[in-house]
Amino acid sequence: MNINKRIKVAQFGLGPIGISSLRLLARKSWVEVVGGIDIRPELIGRSLGEITGDLSSFPEAKVYESFAALLASTEVDAIVHTAGSKAEQSFAQIRPMLEHGIAVVSSCEELLFPALRAPETTQEIDELCQTTGGRVLGTGVNPGYVLDVLPICLSGVCASVKGVYGERVVDASTRRQPLQKKVGSGMDPEEFRSLASQGKAGHAGFQESLALIANSLGWKIGMISETIDPVIADHDIETAYFSVETGQTAGLHQVVQAETAEGFWIHLDLKMYLDAENPHDMIRLDSSPSIEATIPGGVAGDLATVAALVNAIPSLLNAKPGVRLMTDLSVPHCRESLGMEPALEAESAL
Repeated sequence: MNINKRIKVAQFGLGPIGISSLRLLARKSWVEVVGGIDIRPELIGRSLGEITGDLSSFPEAKVYESFAALLASTEVDAIVHTAGSKAEQSFAQIRPMLEHGIAVVSSCEELLFPALRAPETTQEIDELCQTTGGRVLGTGVNPGYVLDVLPICLSGVCASVKGVYGERVVDASTRRQPLQKKVGSGMDPEEFRSLASQGKAGHAGFQESLALIANSLGWKIGMISETIDPVIADHDIETAYFSVETGQTAGLHQVVQAETAEGFWIHLDLKMYLDAENPHDMIRLDSSPSIEATIPGGVAGDLATVAALVNAIPSLLNAKPGVRLMTDLSVPHCRESLGMEPALEAESAL
């Protein structure tokens, strides 16, 4: 990557996260936003400045109906993909980009560790990227950092690790409307349980977080167990988007866990509900030395997700072509400029 040249980036998907991504991209001196992609007819052809409310940051960039239409009008180095949670669906959306050697950073939860649910397609896409020079990475705040990458990083000072416990409590009242809806706000608890049993409710990518940890630690885990239960409101709750009565669903409590034949174990616990008390993130390793770390208040998910996507772009461009994991890249960090990182990476490889 040429550090004297700004990276040409496009945004695929212009929902709330996509719009936030554009606003953050506009603040980065190392980025040139060249366009957006969305299938909604009312957006196609409009300027990104008009859509984001920031006319000065996007003087010429506009919305295209497809990647092909974007590519016919401008060059692009990387695409931020924020449209969907399923690996198979997302691979189908980004395949044309990878065929042209583009780097794609995606918020698709299952792309954090796509081989878990889509092993054959993952191998096929990886082989495609080896030919074209394309790269794809799934990341975000959770999955992508708090309950997977962070405990992996903490293990870096351990002589041994026998178990990983991660806990995340999120006050969903402070989050965007789609997330409040996803956790079941206002639903009858039995309806939520029914949807959860069908895989239509709950936090996506939780098993992928566990799989990434196990893969990093070199553990061969058995079957992953997962439970999803509603958190029942014990008082009436009003948010900007929902009115929830006592006895209705206020959110979810989701747990994934697994262990190896040798007794190594991983247990991840997520509570995400309206008016949650004591929101926090906590990681505890059964390790030598023992490690425990808590983030009071927790990591603010909406902004953190966008930051994770944007900050990963230079590292992905410096990575080898293929389907990449967060553990394939350099340690995640904020980037106000590209500085000398590529030169340092090249030197360290000698």
